[in-house]
Amino acid sequence: MSELSARHTDPRRPERRRRSLFSLYAVLAVCAAPVVAAALAYFFEWRPGATNYGDLVEPQRPVPEAVELQLTDLDGTPFDLRSLKGKWVMLAADSGDCGDECAKKLFIMRQTHASTGKNVTRLERVWLILDDEPVPTVVIRAYEGTHMVRANAEQVARFLALPPGVSPTAQALRQHIWLVDPLGNQMMRFPENPDPTRIRGDIGKLLHASRVG
Repeated sequence: MSELSARHTDPRRPERRRRSLFSLYAVLAVCAAPVVAAALAYFFEWRPGATNYGDLVEPQRPVPEAVELQLTDLDGTPFDLRSLKGKWVMLAADSGDCGDECAKKLFIMRQTHASTGKNVTRLERVWLILDDEPVPTVVIRAYEGTHMVRANAEQVARFLALPPGVSPTAQALRQHIWLVDPLGNQMMRFPENPDPTRIRGDIGKLLHASRVG
């Protein structure tokens, strides 16, 4: 029997062919899995294992140019929020007289910053002051390290993402703490009267997972 005839009559050939096809299909399945998972996440908003406390800002909002978000330090020096690009930034807005709720937000941001340990240099704090009220000296001293900058309330309202259906009033802007990522995008909003422990949890996970900032 010739070699050609032997190959055509070899009883093991169909089995080998099946094994070969199985291997091919397995490789194709592995390659396709990420695409399928991405499609499921996109079309069905499926986020396996999502445990974030803060609300994601979708779409993310880039920090405006200085001319669109005019800020000045307490001494009147212009401040560009984009100068903090490359850092994670916790951000709150309130009146300069800083009542109890304002002080609570600044306290949460200060304690969250301190809790990051070796990552402390990766996180900045910004307080947007929405009026011309004088800032109490005790507040300046208590929250040293926070960038305290006066801002135009209307410009801030155009920048900060409020929950759906909420009008961008000064009172609404005072209810939340926001997070800006190292690429300069506002990407998360923490709820009114936030749980400090859960904020620390979110930021800790982001710092751990991030390769930037």
